[in-house]
Amino acid sequence: MSRLARCEVIDPLEVTVAHVMNRTVRRCFLMGDDPVSGNNFDHRKIWIEELLEHFAGHFGIDLLCFSILSNHYHLILRTRPDVVTKWSDTEVARRWLSICPARANTGTPRQPSESDLNTIRNCPIKLAEIRSRLSSISWWMRLLNQRIAQRSNKEDQESGRFWQDRYKVVRLIDEESLLACAVYVELNPLRAGLCKSIEQSKHTSIQRRIQSERSQQVVEKRRDAFLAELTLTRTDSTSESGPTRFRCSHKGFLPLELDEYLKLLAWTVSNCVRRRQVPTQEPPILRCLGITRASWQQLVTNFTDSYCHVAGRTDRIETIRSHQTSRRFNIPKSGRHLLAA
Repeated sequence: MSRLARCEVIDPLEVTVAHVMNRTVRRCFLMGDDPVSGNNFDHRKIWIEELLEHFAGHFGIDLLCFSILSNHYHLILRTRPDVVTKWSDTEVARRWLSICPARANTGTPRQPSESDLNTIRNCPIKLAEIRSRLSSISWWMRLLNQRIAQRSNKEDQESGRFWQDRYKVVRLIDEESLLACAVYVELNPLRAGLCKSIEQSKHTSIQRRIQSERSQQVVEKRRDAFLAELTLTRTDSTSESGPTRFRCSHKGFLPLELDEYLKLLAWTVSNCVRRRQVPTQEPPILRCLGITRASWQQLVTNFTDSYCHVAGRTDRIETIRSHQTSRRFNIPKSGRHLLAA
């Protein structure tokens, strides 16, 4: 099956939610216990988390969920070109130079000077290009993978590829697909046998949210401050896009409070991951969305195999096709029955 260009899956001018995943080369465990070298590389997961936190504070992209395992990682990102268009020219230049800083003669990053800012904000062509980059998933992934690869190769005194050729991206077009994908991402370490409970799942967004909720710290000190708000409130989106040091906007993404989300995760672990078939009724959100237990189990255990480029209910996918005739979406039949109309 031929791969689509990114622009055929994600419109750079529209707010888009996408699941992205990338693997290390040859499926080697280059971010955990490597049986070949006998070394442990868990510290590289921390490198990725640090970069995610840095990028979330400067890109025009909301980080919804993440999980980092020993040979791959998952992210759910939401592009916010609508927010980036409101930033001043100086803000665009400052944010970009915080992501890709100018460097001193010693090679260390330095604070952007007025001259550095002027090289961007005084050139309309360059300014427009960088404004577009700030809400681009491709640039987020390009810089993330490049920096981890360079740092890891330097540590190993190696050269060559660290990541596979291309990361996988699946556009999430409705509440059902976003909820299923979020649960799939959060439970990845548990399904892989790296932990025994949700609370113990290291290097995941859900652990950050749990720890922050229990600590009851102010926003500036919360470990999940850089993550998007969990609960989506039905208000004007402009009121959720205010400036913040830690993330692009205040907009949530799920119709659930944290305690409801944790109950859904716990129910999914018992009934779909460990398959204990506990005789309890499905969570209200699944009944509300019309998702059967069998479909939910398939979604949260094989989400990446169920969809190729776009995930959502069949009728909504067909609506996208009819309204975007200039694009072609390759929707595999294996995913159609899971979220039927």
